[in-house]
Amino acid sequence: MINTAVSIFEIIGPVMVGPSSSHTAGAARIGNIARRICARDIKRVDFYLHGSFARTYKGHGTGKALLGGILGMSASDERIRDSYQLARAAGIDFEFHTVDLGDAHPNTVKIIMQATDGETFEVTGSSIGGGKVVITSINDMVVEFTGQYPTIITNHLDKPGVVAHVTSMLSSNGINIAFLKVFRQARGSQASMVIETDQEVGNDVLAELGALPSMSRIVFIDTDKQLE
Repeated sequence: MINTAVSIFEIIGPVMVGPSSSHTAGAARIGNIARRICARDIKRVDFYLHGSFARTYKGHGTGKALLGGILGMSASDERIRDSYQLARAAGIDFEFHTVDLGDAHPNTVKIIMQATDGETFEVTGSSIGGGKVVITSINDMVVEFTGQYPTIITNHLDKPGVVAHVTSMLSSNGINIAFLKVFRQARGSQASMVIETDQEVGNDVLAELGALPSMSRIVFIDTDKQLE
């Protein structure tokens, strides 16, 4: 028997400001996830728009939605309409560029954020329909996650035992792993894990993971249910 049940959100789409779930709601979600990955005060952000995003970002409000996400707004936040002015008032410079990102989803954007402390963060994501997104790259490291689960992202040295240590720590703290993917640039070099969990992850657990000798950085992205 085929299960034909669908979510109400698949029928009517997400609650949002703007004409398009892909070009508005998804764009706001990508921007918000990028802000949380940066996790610092931002002084400048450049948006590199590909495909359909590049062609329609003005008419469909994609630019305003992306910037609204960077400012911490959800897809339903009416302040998205004023995100350009609000960003300028917050001292954030921004610019939109149209580019060809090759064999990427038509609704893809690369976001480069310059933090006030001088660090630069790069996030690439695609809006895949119905307000859903997939993040495909962080700081040139290939990743893949949706933001629908609490997500831990690590940067660590690719060596035996790191994955086992991390999964053991999570298990001992009662945290179940829904999905885990490991990405690396080359054997023995820098690697990244994307761990999507069924439970929220506390700061004490994140600190414990960050203290592992091979770990260089931990980023935690809380569930983005508030962005529905």
